[in-house]
Amino acid sequence: MSARVFIVEDEPELAALVADYARASGYLPTVFGDGAAALAALREDIPEMLVLDLMLPGVDGLTLCREVRAFSDVPIIMVTARVEEIDRLLGLDNGADDYLCKPFSPRELMARIKVILRRVNKGQAPDLYQIDEAARRVSVNGKALDLTPSEYQILTGMARRRGQVFSRAQLLDLASQDSLDVTDRAVDSHIKNLRRKIGAALPDVEAISSVYGLGYRFDL
Repeated sequence: MSARVFIVEDEPELAALVADYARASGYLPTVFGDGAAALAALREDIPEMLVLDLMLPGVDGLTLCREVRAFSDVPIIMVTARVEEIDRLLGLDNGADDYLCKPFSPRELMARIKVILRRVNKGQAPDLYQIDEAARRVSVNGKALDLTPSEYQILTGMARRRGQVFSRAQLLDLASQDSLDVTDRAVDSHIKNLRRKIGAALPDVEAISSVYGLGYRFDL
């Protein structure tokens, strides 16, 4: 039986695009343009997944998320266009299982839905990565990554502040903790290698996003 996905998004074109990708991925999408309509529907029918925009007319995404958590454990992926909201999202007990920053790749959203549904069905927590500081090891989707010391410092530094945009200078500082010979160009090379290694463990998911003119952001 195909999983039902409720998409709560007030941008019609984006909502339609996500719904098209959901159908192509084998899901059954239903789109809501505002939080109140979505909440009313959720009180009557619980889907297998909820994709929820943070900024909604009327009932906003955080309020809706808390309301839903009062009566359902449906997996929720929160979507936001405001990078500055990420710390607030992470700091609040809002009940979301994951989040994405706009603009995002619909393919990445589908991949995250797939991972979360698979883990929920297995009764596992939907954490996509784990950091073992004692062993200096990072695992993604249950697979340990083979990282250089500089890659470990960059990845763990970004992961502790996921959603924050890091400049090359900030990443240089992270990488330099284990090496004195690190340049801006080397930072770009480390990011490329990290994307490749994470991608091998979690295909179709862009864990590290480029933010034009600013740097890089860890979104996993």
